[in-house]
Amino acid sequence: MPYLAPPPEPPAIVRSFPSETKASLPQPTSFADSPLSASRNAALLGSQISIGYNLQPEFSLSTQKVRIAPFNHRLTAEVTTPTPPIPLEKPSGGSSKIPIAPLSGGSLLELNADRQNYDAKRQIVTAEGHVVLRFQRALVDADRVQINLQNRLIVAEGNVALTRGEQVLRGQRFEYNLVQDKGSIDVASGEVYLPNAGSEFSPTLPTDAGAVTLPTRPLSDRIAINQPLQQISNPGGVQVVVGGGANAANFPGPQAGGSLNRIRFQAEQIDFDSQGWSGRNVRITNDPFSPPELELRADTARYQKISNDESEIITSHSRLVFDQGLEIPIFQDRVSISKRRSSSGLLTFGYDNTERGGVFVEQGFDIISTPTLRFSVTPQYFIQKAIQESSYINPSSFGVRANLDAVLSPRTTAEASAVFTTLNPTEFENKLRASLRLRQTIGTTLPHLLTLEYSYRDRLFNGSLGFQTVQSSLGAVLTSPIITLGDTGIRLSYQAGAQFINADTDRTNLLNPVRSNNRIDLARYQLSASVSKDFMLWQGKALPATPTEGMRYTPAPVVPYVQFVVGLTGVYSGYSSNDTQSSLSASLGLQGQFGNFSKPFLDYTGFNITYSQVLNSGLSPFLFDRQVDNRVLSGGITQQLYGPFRIGFQTSLNLDSGKEISTDYILEYSRRTYNIVLRYNPVVQIGSITFRINDFNWLGNPEPFAGSDVRPVVQGVSR
Repeated sequence: MPYLAPPPEPPAIVRSFPSETKASLPQPTSFADSPLSASRNAALLGSQISIGYNLQPEFSLSTQKVRIAPFNHRLTAEVTTPTPPIPLEKPSGGSSKIPIAPLSGGSLLELNADRQNYDAKRQIVTAEGHVVLRFQRALVDADRVQINLQNRLIVAEGNVALTRGEQVLRGQRFEYNLVQDKGSIDVASGEVYLPNAGSEFSPTLPTDAGAVTLPTRPLSDRIAINQPLQQISNPGGVQVVVGGGANAANFPGPQAGGSLNRIRFQAEQIDFDSQGWSGRNVRITNDPFSPPELELRADTARYQKISNDESEIITSHSRLVFDQGLEIPIFQDRVSISKRRSSSGLLTFGYDNTERGGVFVEQGFDIISTPTLRFSVTPQYFIQKAIQESSYINPSSFGVRANLDAVLSPRTTAEASAVFTTLNPTEFENKLRASLRLRQTIGTTLPHLLTLEYSYRDRLFNGSLGFQTVQSSLGAVLTSPIITLGDTGIRLSYQAGAQFINADTDRTNLLNPVRSNNRIDLARYQLSASVSKDFMLWQGKALPATPTEGMRYTPAPVVPYVQFVVGLTGVYSGYSSNDTQSSLSASLGLQGQFGNFSKPFLDYTGFNITYSQVLNSGLSPFLFDRQVDNRVLSGGITQQLYGPFRIGFQTSLNLDSGKEISTDYILEYSRRTYNIVLRYNPVVQIGSITFRINDFNWLGNPEPFAGSDVRPVVQGVSR
């Protein structure tokens, strides 16, 4: 076993600094990044006595007081009068040497505390008072720490906090084995955070102020998105949707699935290693306040990191607990914490009277789930159709959805989807919808998105013309990001596309005299651009972000405001039949919200109203993208009734024909951590129930525990 001589009597200054005598001490930033280097053998972690040692065959002591400010600051280190060295027991050979067995890979430890003692006989270092210990990509704070140099065991007691990057574990007693990289914490609690760096495909022309014909979400959510920025944010969440689908690629509906990026937990005991942790009697919540409004309780839970983009929590006997009272058992033992949107994995009921015969039930399964490939299948059973037709095991009473997502490179993704509303092979031609998309990000300063797409029997909603089916489409679309023009506040977006399309027409001159359908094959070239600008007319103040004030019923404090919006959108479409369709739309809108949604009665009113006027020239030979709604008035209101209950509607009217394009009626039950939305649209005959678990980005330490596949066509552009 190698031996090293102890350090000589300490001089006035034993650590060498650059000429400026400044030191930068970065804090750990991730599980994979170590804050230490092999050359740093003395600690500079506080204003007290420090000791450092390398678990390779090397040992050094520094007994100087070092005065230095908090982490992540460049500061001057002031070394004061040295204190006497800690006495070391001499081995039988007479020389003062400390045996340290080598540890493969090497691990540097840095220790800082008010008081430190070294028992050379037992080779135990004891530190007490404001102890800070750095080791193997982690940092431990505690009242008392003991380190056994022989068996590489660390024991910390009293207000223990273990930090690895954004992951935090807290407890009363902490044991850790440096060799095995594993340990345990008693009476544990902590947080898990996975940065949401992923981005979703943005709707076409996101700066189009007049594209409000079909709402993508409840009115209150859309208004909240445009309210002034605040420190507390609600970046996302998980949604479970019952119904709401219209099987149209451009009809916006509530998005099922999703991800949670930040959660906190506590347990009787946590056992952890480099891959994750497991615990007993675990409570997990997305609520930064206590007692939590919503939590997941489980007899056991295991958190493990699958990749840099995905983690998961596996539980047993899990149930949802609402307001510390109502418990609902759930039969899903895996919860994904991912940058990517994933299926909810729950058994859900839905309603679709057009293609599934009414009420149906479905269950999603992930067949393949890796960091770069996900394949999910969702079998469906059409309950109402089976009962009405007495065809309980008929293949026509069954359906299936399948989705494939692949990450080919950091800037390239592929997506494939297929929907069968029957399992009878003879009906596939008219009951199958499918698409394949390859997306490539181009550029870095202004990243554009190039999408190559093939679709079969794509269903689109074109305002007054209703639902239209595009039999097949093959082409490419280049979409810009949202570009802010200087300091003007004007936002610009644009797109260019080319497709070969087979779809229905009412132009008899383009149809063959003898035919089996009214479809034609044409090439279409399309350019579109949209600019908009918001004018803040009035802005109130949000209440403090506390559970009894600003966040009583919402995941972020409500800021009262009134905003005026103007927009201009131009579209040009050319067809291989020598037809053209061009349009220029101007939109004026007013939107805002009053109240803070904190008082029990009538403390929230959200509203919007938009008028759009279109000047057009020429008509598309197709029906799915023909511009027919030239004067449209859209508006809606959401009103708090009592406590967390809000009611509202959103409607759009063609002022020329007086035809109602779309109307949504919405009832919300809104809480800080979750909300439930009932939505019904009698015009397009769909309805949905959405249960949403809100996500949070909170700062500081939280308290202890006490019709998604449809896009609209506006001005002939698929949104």
